[in-house]
Amino acid sequence: MSDSSATDAGSRAAAVSRETGETTIDLTLDLDGDGDSEVDTGIGFFDHMLTALATHGLLDLTVHCEGDLAVDDHHTVEDVAITLGEAIDEALGDRRGIVRYADRRVPLDEALASVVVDVSGRPYFVFDGEFSQAAIGDFTSDMARHFIESVAMNAGLTVHAGVDGENAHHEVEALFKAFARALDDATRIDDRRSDAPSTKGQL
Repeated sequence: MSDSSATDAGSRAAAVSRETGETTIDLTLDLDGDGDSEVDTGIGFFDHMLTALATHGLLDLTVHCEGDLAVDDHHTVEDVAITLGEAIDEALGDRRGIVRYADRRVPLDEALASVVVDVSGRPYFVFDGEFSQAAIGDFTSDMARHFIESVAMNAGLTVHAGVDGENAHHEVEALFKAFARALDDATRIDDRRSDAPSTKGQL
């Protein structure tokens, strides 16, 4: 169960808390931030990726999660993604004036990741590729794919993503950075537009 609250009127920020039998999460997000973050999920590599997401997406992000890591990393990563997706949706509000679409490719040494985002209001996710190693420390590599899928489903995003490389650390990090850049581009305000970027008049 999640509780969310918008911040000051006119801001694009949100605070969401989620508590289940598997995780307890408190998360705050500002889409128009400076890239500042404070992250503690109990999974070192995941913390590193969330920090990269904030840094390269210019999001202000705090995440505090206590999860059932004695089981594995799945519930923690998935529930943080759900909570982040809900926060993005809340912070976007009626989505007036946003760019809406973005396409980013990010390399990291031999790895190359691509992410295309449509802030459509219609959640959909497509992924092409596989990770070269099964795990990075205590982080299961495929949870990177599931993380972005879960964000998309809860934020109302259409996301097409892909990755290629030889080292899972590089592949996952490039994927998070590409998602961060695409999300920043797609949610940015276009000063030429005052309405929602849709012939329907809303997203």
